[in-house]
Amino acid sequence: MLTMNKTIQLSLGILSMLAITACNSNSEDSYRCATGLCELVSNGNYDNAEECQLACNAGAEVTDIDGNVYGTVILSTQEWTRSNLDVVTYRNGDPIPEVQDFTTWKNLTTGAWCHYENNSANGPIYGRLYNWYAVNDPRGLAPEGWHVASDAEWAVMVELLGGTNAAGGPLKSTGTSLWMAPNEGATNASGFSALPGGKRDSNLDFVNQSESGSWWTSSDQSIPFAKLRIIEHGSDAALGGYYGDKNNGYAVRCVRD
Repeated sequence: MLTMNKTIQLSLGILSMLAITACNSNSEDSYRCATGLCELVSNGNYDNAEECQLACNAGAEVTDIDGNVYGTVILSTQEWTRSNLDVVTYRNGDPIPEVQDFTTWKNLTTGAWCHYENNSANGPIYGRLYNWYAVNDPRGLAPEGWHVASDAEWAVMVELLGGTNAAGGPLKSTGTSLWMAPNEGATNASGFSALPGGKRDSNLDFVNQSESGSWWTSSDQSIPFAKLRIIEHGSDAALGGYYGDKNNGYAVRCVRD
């Protein structure tokens, strides 16, 4: 297993001078922002990489059609939502059906959403789980001016954060209140704040909450499958190259157009 470098190479091309200045004050063994990176220094202003990146990489908020507000994070040329999608309405105003019954869910060929274990208390924390038919619906799942991230866009972000074997650490939220221990390598240095929301499997129903997070991409693979990304509690990897049944329920992250 690779250890994440303490210097995280993140291009901050649109970082304001105010953010740069705010990150460069004095303390011992801490982090500061500079143009293009968040670095470990002896005279920075932030105690850890997560605090530094949250301050220096924060983008503008975006609001979906239902009024849900998402913070965003700027990573090089990409701007990502900082939390999972929580919308129940397509961008054109049509409702997205909630489907709780497992047999109905696994036989769908149209868009739907659910909460993990059909428990609405999971929504404010983990967002909603969507099948890929909702992701791919032409009525639009993402907020206006945004889109569901493609596998290629995930690949750009993962490479920026050290590659497949290292990027999970800077993507994951820290601690073990939500992530099962060990939350291997977690620093959230990117500000992406990935959480272990689990999934709805078309064979097993609800599984893996606290163990892993799974996110749909907009990238189709074949008639029964589409591409997804996985981050696990026991690894600092950010796994790609996986295909999920389009009836599976995964979380969704969006990227600005």
